[in-house]
Parts: sequence; C-alpha cells; structure tokens
Amino acid sequence: MKTERPASASLSYRDAGVDIDAGDQLVENIKPFAKRTMRDGVLAGIGGFGALFQVPKNYREPVLVSGTDGVGTKLKLAFETGRHDTIGIDLVAMSVNDILVQGAEPLFFLDYFACGKLDVGTATRVVKGIAAGCEQAGCALIGGETAEMPGMYPAGEYDLAGFAVGVVEKSAIIDGSDIVPGDVVLGLASSGVHSNGYSLVRKVIESSGADLSSSFGDGTLGDALLAPTRIYVKPVLAAMRQVRIKGLAHITGGGLVENVPRVLPPNVMARLQKGAWPRPPLFDWLQKNGNVAEAEMHRVFNCGIGMVCVVAAADAEKVAQALRSGGETVYRIGEILARSDDGPQTVVA
Repeated sequence: MKTERPASASLSYRDAGVDIDAGDQLVENIKPFAKRTMRDGVLAGIGGFGALFQVPKNYREPVLVSGTDGVGTKLKLAFETGRHDTIGIDLVAMSVNDILVQGAEPLFFLDYFACGKLDVGTATRVVKGIAAGCEQAGCALIGGETAEMPGMYPAGEYDLAGFAVGVVEKSAIIDGSDIVPGDVVLGLASSGVHSNGYSLVRKVIESSGADLSSSFGDGTLGDALLAPTRIYVKPVLAAMRQVRIKGLAHITGGGLVENVPRVLPPNVMARLQKGAWPRPPLFDWLQKNGNVAEAEMHRVFNCGIGMVCVVAAADAEKVAQALRSGGETVYRIGEILARSDDGPQTVVA
C-alpha cells in the first residue's frame, strides 16, 4: 500500500533528485583544469556569478567576434563507448575554429553541461577535455553552467554547448572580399570526421551492423570516429602574422561545397581537385558501408580537409610553409575562377 507524504512534510532539492554536493565537488574538480588555461586579460573566472575579461591593450580598434556551437550526435557514440575524455575538445574546436575564420584570436570560452543526474566522474572528464581544447586554442576557460535537470535526459546521457569570444583588429578582419580569379585554395588536413555528419555516421553504423570495438587502423572503429576535432587556431594565427590570408572556411556541416562559398564574393567560384589530397580511409569506410553517393560525401563530410585557406598565388607557398611549421598538413587543393551568374560557387571534380 502506497503511503502518501503528509502535506506538511518539508521538501528539498534532494527530494527532486538534485545532488547539490555533487555540483560542489565538480566545481572543485575543474578548477585546476581551468587554471591552466588562464591568460592575460582574465580578471575573474570560475566561481563568481559572472566572469570578467579585459580586452588586450595591444589592439587599437578591437572588434569582438563570438561563436556558439555544440557537438551534435557525436555525443551518442561517447555514451555508447563510455569515452568522455575528448568530447570537450570537440566542443571548443567547433566555436574557436568558427571565429578564427574572421581573423579572430580566441580570448575566452564558456561551457554549458546539462544532464538528468550529475555523474561527477563523467562531468570531470568532459570538462578536462574542454580545458585541454582551450589550451590548444590559447583561450581561457573562465566560466560555464552545469545544469542538473531530473527527468530531462536519459540516465548516463548529457548535452553540451559552448560559447567563445575572440578579438580581431578592425583593419585585419578576414571577410573574403578581395578574393579574385587566380587565387589559390589551400586545404588543411582534418583529424577525422570532426563533429558534423554524425546523424549519417550513426545511420551507416546501424545499417551495416558495424561494431565500434572492431579493429580499424591502429585502433578501433570507435577510436577513429571519436577522434577529436582539430583546432587550427595557433598555426593559422601565426601564418596570418607573416602573410595575408584572404579567406578562411571552417569545413563543418555542409562539407566543402557549402562552406567554401560562405567566404567567396558572388563573382568567383572555387574549383577543387578531388585527387589533390588523400582521403582518409575512414571516409572510404563510411561511403562503402553506407552506399553514400560521392556528391553526398562532399555535402556532409569534410572528407579530409578541415579548414580551407584562400591566398594570392604569389603567397601560396609562403602560407603553406608557415602552416606546416605550425604542425599542419597542407595541400594545394584548387583555384579561384570567375563565376557565371547562375554557376555553382564550389565544385569538387
């Protein structure tokens, strides 16, 4: 027989399924990770109601550039494999790579972690990854929110979102407006699928019956699919200090054919040569096991190119060498041509 709680009984957060002690423990766990990301400009970080950051004084006409994003359904693979240590790098990468394409130096990052019931160990691994991503990008992790919402998420699952703010000198904003026929398109190698197209990835896994623990390359299929998104910030910023980069495109959802046009003036197009870079085996696996058309591959996935740079032909080798010096693998993947009024802005052939 069910016993009803007396109307006068006192209720607490714990009755609602929220563990306040776990939240406090998480804050203490992540403070050392956040501390490693501190940089000039941070006035107040994690622990207060709001974080404070002073715009660097070396900018004469600073323009703030902001970006926000998530990790998408790549999280589902993290849940399935129990791998939570690098998904935070993906979160940072999606925002800092986006603001980088306008020439911005990332300054600080905030995260949002939402779950039904907080697992301190899992959340700590996720935030440790976020801090690692911030270190790679040279930005400070100065705040965020952990939301425990019983009944909103299945047990063991969570959602992530992130927000980055960067700064660029007004005169140095990259907007692609001076891209002209004859310019060269350089491609920076990706580290895998990055964090887009995972709804299709999961459909391929489902339809093919693939086992994430099966051998693939030097590890498992799960390892390959969960490889963290490459963060291009430091090498690209270093190259920008040496030579003019006319346009940058972060290859996310929409692949090469939909992201490159976002930085092109309407009177030009990019012709990319499919054989100009090696397509990593993981993309061949996805295409074969999902029977995915070639055009769909280029529309959904980065196919091995995670960032595109457009430069003057005379500067191409200097930019490529600067990027290689920063650890990037760089390919000359195409050229800029004049475009007819109704022609596509990017083709891969």
